[in-house]
Amino acid sequence: MATIGNPEKAALLVIDVQNNVVADAWHRDDVVTNISKLVDHARSTEIPIIWIQHEAEDLPRDSEAWQIVPELIPADNELHIYKEYSDSFAATDLRKTLDELGIGHLVITGAQTNACVRATTYRSAAEGFDVTLVEDAHTTEDIVWNEYDLKAKSMIDDLNLTLSFIDWPGQTVQSVPTEDVLSW
Repeated sequence: MATIGNPEKAALLVIDVQNNVVADAWHRDDVVTNISKLVDHARSTEIPIIWIQHEAEDLPRDSEAWQIVPELIPADNELHIYKEYSDSFAATDLRKTLDELGIGHLVITGAQTNACVRATTYRSAAEGFDVTLVEDAHTTEDIVWNEYDLKAKSMIDDLNLTLSFIDWPGQTVQSVPTEDVLSW
């Protein structure tokens, strides 16, 4: 059970599913389809959806690159958080928003797995929330770093696996497939 908020109250976070962020993402269309299913489910069960959008020099606010992908259309009444750091809590109103809603459980989706999704997932648990990372609803792209050719699938699998080893006192931290979440 979450150590803050109401563990029975969940929110769906959709992190950085923006045109240029997911343009070259691994299994982009499948991941966006899964996120769309989760958004539809959240809407039908009245779970708040929080759309998180990153902005940076190469991703300026209101540009076409910055827009959420056209397959996902936020409803007018859904919440938006705009960020400049990988951690969706850093220098944003995310924590205040979650506290005001009484949220105790975060369901996390989005991009990039190895950056914003990872940082937000770890921070969510550290803040005291129960965390469910939807294992087939987050993605990234292949990258080269210090002579290493890092494959997107490996980074995605690594984060999904890592959550099975993480244990926070009094909290649930897990990675599950979209179909499991849709049965809640």
